[in-house]
Amino acid sequence: MTPTSTLAAQLAHMATGEPYDDLTPELIAARGASVLATNAYNAAYGGDAAEREELLRAVLGGVGEGATFEPTFRCEFGVNIHLGARFFGNFDCVMLDGAPITIGDDVLVGPKVGFYTSNHALDLGERIGGMCTARPITIGDGVWIAGGVTVLPGVSIGDGAVIGAGSVVTKDVPAGVVAVGNPARVLRTITDADRTGYVPRH
Repeated sequence: MTPTSTLAAQLAHMATGEPYDDLTPELIAARGASVLATNAYNAAYGGDAAEREELLRAVLGGVGEGATFEPTFRCEFGVNIHLGARFFGNFDCVMLDGAPITIGDDVLVGPKVGFYTSNHALDLGERIGGMCTARPITIGDGVWIAGGVTVLPGVSIGDGAVIGAGSVVTKDVPAGVVAVGNPARVLRTITDADRTGYVPRH
């Protein structure tokens, strides 16, 4: 890939999983624009909810109704992130979206959670030269990701799964289970015995 390739062409190439140059002027400029855009979104906290949601839509590739982050939210490019309805991201969420990050409806994300689609080269020379690869992350509906979790490239988490605090998710997690640890492993299935009898007020 030549340094004169358009940003769109570079992002499309990155989505293939093939190596790419992380240090092109286009990617550097896009990251800078993302910082400024997320600055504006984070600074609008406490203001009009509809206006704040519009600021988020200006950054991300897709935003479902009612999706929101507590400050401070950061992303690498934004365009590769698609959030479902009623998504909630707690404090200090980071999404590095060299490849697509697709998140379903009714997902809860705890504080200090990172979603990292990109990976630097292991070889020192290649790493200094900017070589990276990226693989997509997919999160199903109704997932709860607790505080301090790291989700690594290429991972899918199934509907209704719960990821325990501090876990590092390196492999796919099936639907309807609790997974914990580093690396995260399935602890058990979520069952009717987990219901407390709580009745929402609304």
